[in-house]
Amino acid sequence: MDRPANADPVPGPRPVRGAGGRPAARVAAGILLTRLLGLVRERVFAFYFGLGIEADAFRAALRIPNVIRNLLGEGTLSASFIPVYAGLVERGRDREARELAGAIASWLALLVVVASALGVLLAPVVTDAVALGFDRETRALTIILVRILFPMAGVMVMSAWCLGILNSHRRFFLSYAAPMLWNLAQIGVLLALGASLGGADLVDALAWGALGGAVAQFLVQVPSTLRAAGRVRLGWRVTEAVRRVFRGWLPVVFGAGVLQISSIVDTQFASFLGAGAVANLGYAQLVALLPISLFGISVAAVALPELSRDVAGDDHGALRVRLGRATERVLYFMIPSAVVFLAFAPHVVGPLFQTGAFGAGDTRAVARVLMAFGVGLPARGLIRLYASGHYARGDTTTPVRIATVTVVISALLAWLLMRRYGVAGVVLGGSLAAWINVTANAVTLARRTGGIVAAAGWRRIGWMGVAALLAASAAAGAGRAPWSGLWLTAGTTLGAFSVTYLILTRGWRLWTDRAPGRTNPT
Repeated sequence: MDRPANADPVPGPRPVRGAGGRPAARVAAGILLTRLLGLVRERVFAFYFGLGIEADAFRAALRIPNVIRNLLGEGTLSASFIPVYAGLVERGRDREARELAGAIASWLALLVVVASALGVLLAPVVTDAVALGFDRETRALTIILVRILFPMAGVMVMSAWCLGILNSHRRFFLSYAAPMLWNLAQIGVLLALGASLGGADLVDALAWGALGGAVAQFLVQVPSTLRAAGRVRLGWRVTEAVRRVFRGWLPVVFGAGVLQISSIVDTQFASFLGAGAVANLGYAQLVALLPISLFGISVAAVALPELSRDVAGDDHGALRVRLGRATERVLYFMIPSAVVFLAFAPHVVGPLFQTGAFGAGDTRAVARVLMAFGVGLPARGLIRLYASGHYARGDTTTPVRIATVTVVISALLAWLLMRRYGVAGVVLGGSLAAWINVTANAVTLARRTGGIVAAAGWRRIGWMGVAALLAASAAAGAGRAPWSGLWLTAGTTLGAFSVTYLILTRGWRLWTDRAPGRTNPT
């Protein structure tokens, strides 16, 4: 039930946790399971390929298909398709909803078939666009892998169509857990064939496994999707609902395209830094994305509909309080994650990847890149939230303008810093640009809403930083224990950090849902 218009705004809206309720928990559970299995996949991948040329080729070959998936898939299609489709379902216009679902599926299928065919035909051009610095052998292998993986992106875009329908019918878990099959297929290929194949042959088989996993990810959702939507018939009729979806889709696609350019530029730069550089970037990026996805993107996703309701009700007080609470929630997790990446990166990377072909030297190399991600981790975690604040107000252009400028800044900084710091310099440029991005979004949003984080909130955030530093001191002491061993040392160090941070923040009542009025630990 909406808060009455004359209610006192001081206590604020419902906490972020309550905004999404059980559906949000299902989404988070699906994401967590998929991400954890992804880490298992990467550990197996590291065992067989380490930082070799096959790892470079596979990382680069995944980059462009992932761009297509991100441009046309879940993040963009859902933003335009779900509101229109769910609105028709909510108003009882089931026939029109089914017609819309069929039309979007038809146009999507055509689009992905054309894009996949072009990707296969233009694989050499695509490879040069992503990794111009590869030597002849690595380039040839990458071209082969691109031709296998491009159709995979098309199948994943069709999975986004399933997600849109299932989410509209309040069926959340399956679509976010289905990517587990993509991970499982690759793990199965490596474990089954790793002993008999090697090098280029094994990575080629892995690419086919990834394609098969994408097909399985799509097919497992189809029965539930069709049961939810009813009898969907494919068709090409462009109704007003279809036009609304496409009109809303194009600006979001453009904004997503700007962000994907930054990802491609980073890979391009890394390709000039020698064998293993692109793989190094990929390993570190996977680890960095875990807290961003769990604590940044998930909070923003749950907050967006509530922010939209605040705007619709002209309740700017509730909007500001909600943004402030969401900011505190994100930083409660992002600040300690950043400190861990900066101070204990080898203890994170080693247990995850150090096995087989991935040695201690590789751990140190990836840890340096992870440290560079740590510099910008809090900013990266907040960007999606503040962009959602703009979207809730009906402003889709400001985040795109800011992202466009910061992509250019990121590329310039990466080009300058990579000369001194290698792959870590590429990531450091992006981290510094992320702070510019989030600051610009925060300032413009604060001007239009009258503020984001209250003084009490900034004090809480400051004490979170103090707690993280004290936890790091405790972890450093625990890490000097007399026993040795990769897993034991890492577990002791990171365990001491987590327990200390939890005790301090709970004791100081910094968990915003528990005591929103407390401003400091005294």
